[in-house]
Amino acid sequence: MSATLALLFALAGFGSDSAPMIVTVSSARGEARLPVRTDASGAPVIAAPALLSALDGSARVADGWAEVSVARQAFRFLVGTPLYVFGNRLQALAGSASVSRDTLYLPFEFVAQVLPSFLGERYRYDWRRARLIDVTVASRSPAARAPTPIADTRLPNGLRPGHIVTIDPGHGGADPGNPGTFFPHGTREKDVTLQVGLLLRDELKRRGVGVTMTRSSDTLIALGDRGRYCTEACDLFVSLHVNSLARRPGYTDIRGFETYFLAEARTEDAARVAQMENEAVRFEGGTPEAASGVGLDFILKDLQLNEHLRESARAADLVQRNLKMVHVGDNRGVKQAGFMVLTTARRPAILVELGYSTNPEDGRFLTTYASQKAMAFALADAVIEYLLEYERKTHSADSGASR
Repeated sequence: MSATLALLFALAGFGSDSAPMIVTVSSARGEARLPVRTDASGAPVIAAPALLSALDGSARVADGWAEVSVARQAFRFLVGTPLYVFGNRLQALAGSASVSRDTLYLPFEFVAQVLPSFLGERYRYDWRRARLIDVTVASRSPAARAPTPIADTRLPNGLRPGHIVTIDPGHGGADPGNPGTFFPHGTREKDVTLQVGLLLRDELKRRGVGVTMTRSSDTLIALGDRGRYCTEACDLFVSLHVNSLARRPGYTDIRGFETYFLAEARTEDAARVAQMENEAVRFEGGTPEAASGVGLDFILKDLQLNEHLRESARAADLVQRNLKMVHVGDNRGVKQAGFMVLTTARRPAILVELGYSTNPEDGRFLTTYASQKAMAFALADAVIEYLLEYERKTHSADSGASR
């Protein structure tokens, strides 16, 4: 396997060592157990004939393309290349479709990620049990129609329904964020944060978590207004940013990711990052309430009373742990600083610096679709872990109060 392909597989989480040996497909045709093999490059693949038989689909290979139809939707794979077309848009893959001994093989990613992402109303992939489920069949079963006590209702990931997370892709519109020293020409911080934010939104929704976006397009939202999107119904506010450094000796060597929660900065670097992000207020034209209203000391006291700081710190720790699994940069740890964007989120709130645009390796990582998706998956894992822990804490507290 080439070094580039190996990195892509690792970033997307589709290496042969992480893929299951067997995938079960539950559909109208019953259950089929399909072996997962590796192709010549070492990527995990599934034989298309068996898979499409289980899904009542079809495939045709011609002129270097594999045309696959599932649920009356067409996917076109460029054989031997990690690319496919869906909805007239060219998409990237971690692995490739291939043909061996007249048999078409499709990337494991097609089952685990592509189908659930684009046909989410029809298919769901259970990572823990390595099972692709046709939810329309499951919903027609007698067991699915039977009433379930509300107290016992759980999502497949163990969460109770009803959680809401606010995602805040930093900057936007007239505020480009940092210029992206090592980003492709024309790409700015605002573009990267929006792309990762949208991928995170889609992944959280796929896992049953409600999402509110401060922005879902290239628009400017005032710093003082962003936190207010996380209302009382919101469980966590996640602001996404990209770090950078001013020109100085060795500045391009600094790289990595770090997560902040709201508190007085303890280091000069944390204060620098907060000042850099807070300077975005200059694009807003007026003076936002967050810049001229109550002071940070008062806000911190209010948050501490509600233990939101403690919850924020825990969420930040989980983000760092999960990003460490996919990020190519250094784990720079959990930090604290006075970010204006966090002051109006009177719920647990964190700010994630996804990497440094002033570092060439981070710059490539932050602007590669496979790594953006890997970061979104890692962030989603952290959010789910946080919500599960929060449920256990509140359940224990409620139980103790009832006694």
